[in-house]
Amino acid sequence: MTATTAASSVQQTEHPHIVHVPGICGGRPTLKGTRISVRHLAQLYKAGDTVEEILQMYPYLSAAAVYDAISYYLDHQGEIEQEIADNRIGAVMEQYGLDMDEQGIVHFTGKTPPE
Repeated sequence: MTATTAASSVQQTEHPHIVHVPGICGGRPTLKGTRISVRHLAQLYKAGDTVEEILQMYPYLSAAAVYDAISYYLDHQGEIEQEIADNRIGAVMEQYGLDMDEQGIVHFTGKTPPE
């Protein structure tokens, strides 16, 4: 994929720092120019991390981008909450036919994951 093709496949959102890019995080909303998903930042925010703490973890991000991700989450709460639920360990294990034993070792159960 050329730079021109990649740039043309970027879907802007109503939030200036948030984009959808096919092939990056499954096309889910991310911060422009990164692979950091809105879902990830929303989870940090919901866990009580402040914007300042998030910026300490990701010093290459701007405060405006982090605030915009939180704003996107609040504007699209149902969508992002569904992503959070779909990415919980139990949901992922069920989706891919996995089971965990008493020692915490994950095993394939033989179920075929959905397409």
